Amino acid sequence: MSASLYTTFSASIAAQDAQVNALEEEISSGYAVQTPDQNPGAFEVATIASDQVSALTNDGATQNSITTQLDTVANTYSAVSTLYDNVQSIIEQSLNGATSPQELQTLSTQISSAAQQLLGLANTTAPDGNYLFGGTRTNLTPFQTDSAGTVVYLGDAGQSESQISPDTTSTSVANGEVFTSALAGDGYSTVTAGSTNTGDGTLLSEGVVTPATASAFQTADEPITLSFTSSGVGNLTYTATQNGSTIATGNVPTDSATGTTIQLAGQDFLLNGLPAAGDTFTISPSRPQTVFALLQNLATTLSSTAGSPSSDAQTTQIINGDLSTLGQYQQALLVAQAQNGVTLQAITNAGTSNDNQQTALQATVQNETAVNQPVAITTLDETISAVQAAEKAFSDAQDLSLFKYL
Repeated sequence: MSASLYTTFSASIAAQDAQVNALEEEISSGYAVQTPDQNPGAFEVATIASDQVSALTNDGATQNSITTQLDTVANTYSAVSTLYDNVQSIIEQSLNGATSPQELQTLSTQISSAAQQLLGLANTTAPDGNYLFGGTRTNLTPFQTDSAGTVVYLGDAGQSESQISPDTTSTSVANGEVFTSALAGDGYSTVTAGSTNTGDGTLLSEGVVTPATASAFQTADEPITLSFTSSGVGNLTYTATQNGSTIATGNVPTDSATGTTIQLAGQDFLLNGLPAAGDTFTISPSRPQTVFALLQNLATTLSSTAGSPSSDAQTTQIINGDLSTLGQYQQALLVAQAQNGVTLQAITNAGTSNDNQQTALQATVQNETAVNQPVAITTLDETISAVQAAEKAFSDAQDLSLFKYL
């Protein structure tokens, strides 16, 4: 047989075998394009899409991590809310005029216990062991008690942003501001009764009348002193001074059952009870007071009441102010819960968007590189049949006498 004929036949069979192997590999792997030389354009498109899928997968892992942490934050906020409600209930019990000094001492103990529970909640750790409310200082216990027994914040107000989708970032840490930043009193002013008061009067904020004036008072540093003098038998007058100047005067009805409303610093204040001549109240701009200082102050007040009408009035004055401050923290907590919920929803939305993008990108990879299984199987069968037919024909040809002389 001619060597050239045999060589040509062998080369043809080898090429067909290579095609069979390639088809079998494509059918097995599911890919028709696995290297740039097979289809440069399709390979490039598929590579870019695959890289984007990997990035989205990493974003998904970040989403899961942040969601786990913020779920823990949400659970902690819920526990804090319940604790605040319990403290509010205790305060309201203490404002009941029938509460005895012994009962107030019991309530004081309950407030101290609540303060310890709150400290534990504020120092909650995430599943990864990091502190939730330390800001960016996640490895340091954020709330600690100093040598004076005061709870101090050692975290920071930092915010950390992590990518959760190609065009979206999310806050990944919380900080302790929800426990430290609320303004005392009603958020505009705090009222303090004079320590030497002998009457049973109390001065309580009723609400804001002129927001701009109230805000200006809060941001300044100019307290108002409200003092009372006798102007004859059965007559009592008040004088409000600020920076040495009189800003308001008026009479105090001694027979009023509903109290007297006095408007100062853009707010209405209700004077309950009857001050004695010489009694004073100081209205000061609200300043931040930590919730721990609030509870400590409340516990101390409840445990030290003397039981006289004047001391009861001073206790009531302090407790009402603490109740207002607690309201500021309850409001701050609601805002924090809402923000946390919005963040969690944004992460959920980003996850849905990422899933949709991944599906589209994976379809692109599939379209560019995937083998058409029915066509590939048919081609494989045809190629195998052709090889087998060629091999048989060549074998038969070898037996013909004519080929023995070629």
